[in-house]
Amino acid sequence: MTPVIRPARPDDRAALSEICLLTADTGQDASALYSDPDYPGLVWSVPYLLFAPEHAFVLENEGKVVGYVVGAADTHAFEAQLDRDWWPKLAEQYAGRQPRGKLDSNVLDKLTAPPKSDPAIVADYPAHMHINLLPEVQSGGWGRKMIETEMDSLRAAGVRGMHLGLGLRNERAFGFYQRVGLKELRRDDAIWMGIRF
Repeated sequence: MTPVIRPARPDDRAALSEICLLTADTGQDASALYSDPDYPGLVWSVPYLLFAPEHAFVLENEGKVVGYVVGAADTHAFEAQLDRDWWPKLAEQYAGRQPRGKLDSNVLDKLTAPPKSDPAIVADYPAHMHINLLPEVQSGGWGRKMIETEMDSLRAAGVRGMHLGLGLRNERAFGFYQRVGLKELRRDDAIWMGIRF
């Protein structure tokens, strides 16, 4: 069967969380780096399914979700909603948790000090997105199709530009994003890229 891109559903939550973990080490499996397999998804996939479902899509192959793309049309509004409805709940749920895995702090620190996007980037590229595909579908053009689906969704919402961030070591993804039309905006603790619609 040919994989199919479809809107994400609430029952995709576990799959989004698992794919996020299996790709959280610069596109590779990060299972050994987190003491709790749910940690990466709490930041980079699940909140989008809950709070911006209209811009959440999955790639399904023979009944199995093998990739996702999620985003928010208004980054500042999305972050404000997470500050109200997501981070406080998680801070309470995970209160007292100590980092045991190598990358646990990347998530636990965000529960009490949620990340904020750079206003200079958001001014020109107000939307943002995250995409992850399992290795079995990382070729064949599915990444490009998923990003195009996300960009179409954001355009339909009236968005004029989108940005994303990626790790400094992720040169493979950097080249891919350039090929789909994103340009480098700057480098600091991450590589920031954007595209105007």
